[in-house]
Amino acid sequence: MKRILGLDVSKSSVSCCLISKIPQDIKEFYYSYPFESLNADKDGINKLLAFNADIAIIEPTGINYSRIWVSHLLSAGVEVRYVDHAKLRYYRERHLELPNKDDDADALALAVYGTEHLDNPRKFVCTRTKEITELRALVLRLEHINRIKTAIVNRTRQDLSWQFPEIAFVRSESKTQNPPLLWGWLAGIRKSAKYDRLLQKSVGLGITNTVILHSKRLCDLHLEEYHTENKIKQILSHSKYDLYINVFNQFNFGLRIQSLLLTQVYPFERFLENNQPIVKYRKGRISGKLTARHLSERRFLKTLGVAPTQEYSGDSKRSKVKGGSALSKKMLWLWIFTSVEPKLRRTSHITQRLGKYLDEMKIGGKPVQLARSKTAALAAKLLFRKLVKELCD
Repeated sequence: MKRILGLDVSKSSVSCCLISKIPQDIKEFYYSYPFESLNADKDGINKLLAFNADIAIIEPTGINYSRIWVSHLLSAGVEVRYVDHAKLRYYRERHLELPNKDDDADALALAVYGTEHLDNPRKFVCTRTKEITELRALVLRLEHINRIKTAIVNRTRQDLSWQFPEIAFVRSESKTQNPPLLWGWLAGIRKSAKYDRLLQKSVGLGITNTVILHSKRLCDLHLEEYHTENKIKQILSHSKYDLYINVFNQFNFGLRIQSLLLTQVYPFERFLENNQPIVKYRKGRISGKLTARHLSERRFLKTLGVAPTQEYSGDSKRSKVKGGSALSKKMLWLWIFTSVEPKLRRTSHITQRLGKYLDEMKIGGKPVQLARSKTAALAAKLLFRKLVKELCD
């Protein structure tokens, strides 16, 4: 029998519950089991590995707090599975009827959930390898850097609008290790005869130390961003991801969205059954005819945060997108906005098809936001079908 370890992760500790079978009386087990709370230190890691678990079950929230535990477990050959937070809460309260909401109750619920659904991978959010876990951490790091950069850039441009207005809204980027010329020059790191001449003739009130400090911060963030992207490129260069990257390239996805999508859909086999998409047939609620339900495709769309959930009540019908990765949904929407909507960016067959679909909806009077969301959902469907063709054939 498999040894299942439920782990409820806190900021600097983790609550543990190890079982090999589901207890007959959950409440009695909860009161009598010697739960352990391990600190994030050498002694805590050693005790964690001493459980000799086969599979560890955790929630996917708090990635920075759980990373140290997950990394050591994966290095020790322990499989790590993730359970959706909302699903676990319902399972703990309604199914197990555990009396308290505390770390021990969550650890027990995770262990029991993992044992009950051991042979059903679809009951888990995903099972990430060590590489994919590292890739996800790098993607989130880039997102964090981008948020900080945006705030600093906006504040600095506002200051430059009265200190040196001639360059306040100059777009400056760099694909190399060197910082962008504008921020590098303002920080005193790079030289520019052009900006020197503009400064001499400027009508501004002069550059302050605040702008210089902000520019230095932007240069440091650029360097961190550059090295982070290089680490991502190293992971994506592995041959086992080649088929995925080939499909992503057909959509003109950039490095960041490629890496994010890979963390969400790898391994693709978890959406399939016997290496084929799952399709079920049932009578339509209105037509009464047999209709196909593409379950694998829907799970794929839901993972990316673009699958609408249908809710029926009597004669009313509502459709709303719920669940899935909020970051994936955001990146797909931005990709539509920057790489599909502008006609000059439609350089592949797929982006041309999506662009035409988007244009027709806008011409037909559909609200732009809704048109973009529908286009993102169509893009996700096409992505699923391309992956099926590439990986299953």
